[in-house]
Amino acid sequence: MAQTTPALSTRIIAGITVPDTPLITKALAYARSLMDDQGYHHVVRSWLTGMAIISHLPTSMTASIDLEAFAIANLLHDLGWAITGDVVSTDKRFEVDGANAARDFIQREVEGSQGWDAHRLQLVWDAIALHTTPSIARFKQPEVAFTSLGIFAELAGPTVAPEGTISKAEFDGIAAEFPRANLKEYVRETMCRLCRTKPETTYDNFVGSYGERFLEGFSLEGKQQIDKLESVIV
Repeated sequence: MAQTTPALSTRIIAGITVPDTPLITKALAYARSLMDDQGYHHVVRSWLTGMAIISHLPTSMTASIDLEAFAIANLLHDLGWAITGDVVSTDKRFEVDGANAARDFIQREVEGSQGWDAHRLQLVWDAIALHTTPSIARFKQPEVAFTSLGIFAELAGPTVAPEGTISKAEFDGIAAEFPRANLKEYVRETMCRLCRTKPETTYDNFVGSYGERFLEGFSLEGKQQIDKLESVIV
């Protein structure tokens, strides 16, 4: 079974062993300050689900994973859903807003970015920006791939994770401490809110499908990538 990096202290949250660093503690507080209860519970569940998956994989697959970067990416991955603060743009996809906000957070909170070189910053940025694009994320670094996988497993249940990597008991234990009440409705309303408030960021990704299905007057007709390509290719 994989172990957290020896240099990192650990603690147990909802039955899952996780790394414990000052920056992770600050990330938890930062996410809590910007997100409503359901959004905050989702990002914490995503982190715990990802850590459960990693903990059950062979050490040969996980020993080199930067668990602090993984934690920060998970905890801040949906800052593009923020209901307060100034991290949400008017012209960028929510994934990019989250990635930019996480990078700014690290650079602000770590004096001189000590221990956070360009590679680690890029890992966090990529993990967040690509978390809704598993067809790309799974071919990237483990921190990126497992962020996407853990978030998807958090939403869809443990059966979508590799067999034996997170049990139903672990999944239910996480949900008991960080409730999943009305999760489907919450995600739907969040996606529709993005479609209402900055529709131009939803035409080339899955978010626009929520608007087309659930928002009267919202349409993707003429606005998708194929429409743009058909109009510009010479």
